Amino acid sequence: MSTTPSIPAKFTQGSILRHVLTMSAAGCAGLIAVFFVDVLNLFYISQLGHKELAAAVGYAGTILFFLASLSIGLSIAASALTSRALGKGDIKQAQLLAGTAIVFTICLMSLAALLVYPFLAYLLSLLGAKGETARLALRFTHMVLPSVPFIGIGMCVSALIRAKGDAKNAMLITLIAGLTTAVLDPLFIFGFGLGLDGAAYSTILARIVMVSVGLTFLIKVHGLFAWPSWQLSIQNIKPYFIIAFPAVLTQIATPVGNAFTTAAIGPYGDDAVAGWAVITRIIPVAFVGLFALSGSVGPILGQNLGAGLLTRIKATMNYSFLVVLVYVLVIWLLLASLASFIAHSFGATGLSYKMILFFCYFVAGSFMFNGAIFVANAGFNNLGYPFYSTLLNWGRSTLGVIPFIYLGGQWFGIYGILAGYGLGLVGFGCIAIWLMNRVLKQLKIKSVF
Repeated sequence: MSTTPSIPAKFTQGSILRHVLTMSAAGCAGLIAVFFVDVLNLFYISQLGHKELAAAVGYAGTILFFLASLSIGLSIAASALTSRALGKGDIKQAQLLAGTAIVFTICLMSLAALLVYPFLAYLLSLLGAKGETARLALRFTHMVLPSVPFIGIGMCVSALIRAKGDAKNAMLITLIAGLTTAVLDPLFIFGFGLGLDGAAYSTILARIVMVSVGLTFLIKVHGLFAWPSWQLSIQNIKPYFIIAFPAVLTQIATPVGNAFTTAAIGPYGDDAVAGWAVITRIIPVAFVGLFALSGSVGPILGQNLGAGLLTRIKATMNYSFLVVLVYVLVIWLLLASLASFIAHSFGATGLSYKMILFFCYFVAGSFMFNGAIFVANAGFNNLGYPFYSTLLNWGRSTLGVIPFIYLGGQWFGIYGILAGYGLGLVGFGCIAIWLMNRVLKQLKIKSVF
């Protein structure tokens, strides 16, 4: 095990804006690799020329997104606790917390996969999958589901390395996994003629690679791991779940909203579902900076909270909101410029093609409000107000989705559903900014250390 660096609390010194931009940039590169796995799967599957296959990946992805969101919620707790310990300079405690988080993640993700497995066919039917599309979606999900614990461990390890301040290696974990998929996807789908099964195999292998690389960096490079005793694990259950439980609830709110949208689009046919499947792959890749920013803000806040540096906490949030605004404006312009190219790349025609263009031209701009929600959630989770993020996300994913897509669908059809999906973000984005400013003011008054 390597020697721990003498100054572990990297984010308590230096330029806040530089920390935010550096961590976010590295996070972007890493997360693009993760999201690119789904995009590659869908892209190669779409080249087979069967809309049922693309629609099946869309339905399966909606369910798998729930489980991926669970892993992200658990990784938030791991990062928050470990970064606070590092901010206080307690390296031994940080190592034990990291080990405990990995053990909890393995147990909880395995349990989640076991609980979901018997109900997959029913869940797909609720989303609107029928006939051959439902059969293909069920087959794909059955194959990928056993790898769910691997994505959980990979997300947890990556979050722990970010908590240490190592943006480069946190990026490499997911980047290498993405490159693995880029090589294996065409080999399995076309080279071995496995089609949809090939996409599943490459996804599983990429997750195994992600865990292998991540644990190597965590243990060999940083020594940020120690096996916790049974007694210590019991002691850490409460502080872990105080953050993990609301963080998980927060994360699964987003796939709930997506599930409602998928169900609303389902009656318009496989062509519409295939178009929505492409859009849900465009979103994480195009707006990867927002996801990376929300993941990067947490360790910066956690270390400064542990060190008691309130001024740096406020600066972190202000710079993060500014980065969201600039980033979304740039991406919106790019999407609008490349809309037709994107749609053609996925072989979209008819309704699918028109849906993709409508999203790129109009709906994409609403993500500046979604970005505000992401950043605020990271703040709430790391500053001791995790249930604020839970309430905010569930409000957005229910009140901010269901009435908007329902009324939009009733009045303007499929385009109304897409517009409603975007409009619901606006109000809750404004609430997120207001609530975060309130929390920052309370931190000056409260004794949080």
